[in-house]
Amino acid sequence: MSATFSERREIILEVLAEAGSVSVSGLAKRFGVTPVTVRTDLLALEEEGVLVRTHGGALPAFHSNILERSRRSRESKSAIAKAAAAEIQNGDTVIISAGTTTALIAKYLLGKRDIHIVTNNTLLLTYARMNPQLRVTLVGGEFRASEEGIVGPMAVAALDRFHVSKAFIGIDGASVKQGFTAHFLESADLVHKMAEQADEVVVVSDSSKFGKPGFARILSFDGVDTLITDHKISNEFKEILTGVDVQIVTA
Repeated sequence: MSATFSERREIILEVLAEAGSVSVSGLAKRFGVTPVTVRTDLLALEEEGVLVRTHGGALPAFHSNILERSRRSRESKSAIAKAAAAEIQNGDTVIISAGTTTALIAKYLLGKRDIHIVTNNTLLLTYARMNPQLRVTLVGGEFRASEEGIVGPMAVAALDRFHVSKAFIGIDGASVKQGFTAHFLESADLVHKMAEQADEVVVVSDSSKFGKPGFARILSFDGVDTLITDHKISNEFKEILTGVDVQIVTA
């Protein structure tokens, strides 16, 4: 039995992340399907914004780090992003930080009206451009391809001009000792500033990040109002978070 599109999609993204390109002939042979089927797959993935088709194949549209992160826990990330989008109401102004899960929030805002997003998340633009009801303010600064995000002092300074109802922030790790963390100091500083500009702070992350602290601290657990995650979060972290009045939403 030949692989389904979903199965082929995962393999195509894996090959792109590892090899940097794919060929129609190579994929057709690997999957046991016709070149027409492979071209259809590549067209669908190009419409998703994850690759760029070339003559006879395709190249990744994003840094290999982003492709790898996008592959992991896709169903869980989509469910978490959908739950986060449900927290956004018509007329809301929100901040959304860089990240593969946070980017998906924009995908699930279709049907809502007059939403203004302030963000450093360039990956989010893939979904925002399909929704005319979204107004997006992209903060200025240095583009970091490995994060699909804008970072640096200019981005931090720009956030001083905004006040929003909710900030939806992504994390790279979380630990009992350090709280919510990022891999890079610049990213941590920026996300911390985003949280300061919001009435309510919502962390959006799958449970695999917990117990794996990053290099730089973003916020302590008690600096967050809500965590949206999956059902696999441990009881230890549940107890710690609820103990400092963090509402936990599992998707």
